Amino acid sequence: MKHWIIVASKDHLKRGLEGGFIQANHGKAAPLKRMQPGDRVIFYSPKLEYEKPEKYQQFTAIAQIADDRIYQHDMGDGFIPFRRNVRFLPTRDVPIRPLIDALTFIKDKTHWGAPFRFGTLQIPEEDFKLIAREMLDDGQYQSL
Repeated sequence: MKHWIIVASKDHLKRGLEGGFIQANHGKAAPLKRMQPGDRVIFYSPKLEYEKPEKYQQFTAIAQIADDRIYQHDMGDGFIPFRRNVRFLPTRDVPIRPLIDALTFIKDKTHWGAPFRFGTLQIPEEDFKLIAREMLDDGQYQSL
């Protein structure tokens, strides 16, 4: 089992939460192909809305890859992104700043945003657990 972070504005994530799917890197297939059923994904939302400058900088969802299926969905205007089905867990949003020093995938703490620039990244299980502990109730966390 692998652990991932997908970067998405909170407004874009909302569509996936409602539909039980994820997209990554503006609908590209490659990041989704690296994921396997059972893998866990945390979402980091640098902004509330994609087109607006307001910063959010919080972890906003946790999901588990549900199956092998990668498919496309026509969203109109020629945009046909790739998606994967997931099971989202009920979570609370958690600010990243108090966790930066403890997260091992962030090597340079003064430029902590650098790992997120590619949109999808694999993280160590310890970092996943650290974030998940903050986002989930104890009972939910124990069932992971």
